[in-house]
Amino acid sequence: MQASEVRRAVAAAMSTASALGLTADDAVVLHDSNKLTLRLLPCDVLARVAPVADQVAQFEVELAQRLAEAGCPVAALEPRVEPRVHERDGFVITLWTYYEPVTPREVSPADYAHALERLHAGMRGLDVPTPHFTERIEQAQRLVANRDRTPALADADRELLGGTLRNLRRVLGERGGAEQLLHGEPHPGNLLSTGDGLLFIDLETCCRGPVEFDLAHAPEEVGEHYPGVDQELLRQCRILVLAVITTWRWDRDDQFPNGRRLGTEWLGQMRAALERESWPQPWPWP
Repeated sequence: MQASEVRRAVAAAMSTASALGLTADDAVVLHDSNKLTLRLLPCDVLARVAPVADQVAQFEVELAQRLAEAGCPVAALEPRVEPRVHERDGFVITLWTYYEPVTPREVSPADYAHALERLHAGMRGLDVPTPHFTERIEQAQRLVANRDRTPALADADRELLGGTLRNLRRVLGERGGAEQLLHGEPHPGNLLSTGDGLLFIDLETCCRGPVEFDLAHAPEEVGEHYPGVDQELLRQCRILVLAVITTWRWDRDDQFPNGRRLGTEWLGQMRAALERESWPQPWPWP
């Protein structure tokens, strides 16, 4: 968010919490991108604040409730207030339990895989309308094709991204196989290590697809501990995810910290990954 928006968003979150009977005299910014994540003090509540045009907040609240009821490893909503979306000063605000981080330690791949497997098991029984994972490919393709939105992307890199997205969309679309509700982005940044165990956050990214698409966001070793994985499909999904997130970093409106530097690094990683594979598809190396 822009600095002026951050100030308004913080004020909206604090006044919302206060109106609900929670003491919020201070706010610590934990994460700032398209949404703002705050720790409100002294009530110790985590607030997520987004522009009012964001229509995903209600979905995330409802899904979090259902997954928690199913015993899934997800962060809980703030129990002291009604679980709903609040609107104030052009922002939507949701209030969540704040989890004090445990002593820093590396999450083992086996524990990571087990937590994701439990989440998938709970999601498998839910019937909720969500986009298909291939919609992300289509969105990335539109960005690559739009030079006004990605003006700094070199022609060779544009060709590489566009061709990779196009081919993977075709290959994965023709594959078929089992699909289910997914987290959408269960990367390490969306996994909390807490006193209550490993918990996933950011449910707004949910989509439908094969579990390998979710596993492609996790460290490579995690896929070795998840049962029944199609390793070839997982490799394809890893390159797909890399192509999509690389494209996002070249969007002129991207607000991800150090986004352009990461976009350049990830282009190099994508080239290396494509060169390592021996699939019969005509991958478009520049």
